Amino acid sequence: MDIKIQLIVVVIIAIAMGIVVMMIRNKQLELRYALSWFVLGVGILILDCFPDLITELSEIMGIGTPINMLFFFGFCFSLMVIFVLTVVVSKLTVKVKRLAQEIALMENKGEIDGK
Repeated sequence: MDIKIQLIVVVIIAIAMGIVVMMIRNKQLELRYALSWFVLGVGILILDCFPDLITELSEIMGIGTPINMLFFFGFCFSLMVIFVLTVVVSKLTVKVKRLAQEIALMENKGEIDGK
């Protein structure tokens, strides 16, 4: 890989990780969700610094070409993010249902004014 491309990738990843840090500081993103993006950034930096590593990994795993290995990693990362977000949405759905039930009970008791 050309050194210019490697430097561009390093700069882009550094900017992206800086944006994630700023979002955590501004409370726009929780740390537990940002950790996966940090792991992805570090992984990309490692593969960028050692381009032959992906070739070796693809040979060890029996995958034909290194680019297919990258697509496989991307697919696995996407599945991980989708799973985590599904769990979060499920928990929030349960909380919203519980809150709606508590509000309905409080309105029924006359503790708060219903609309």
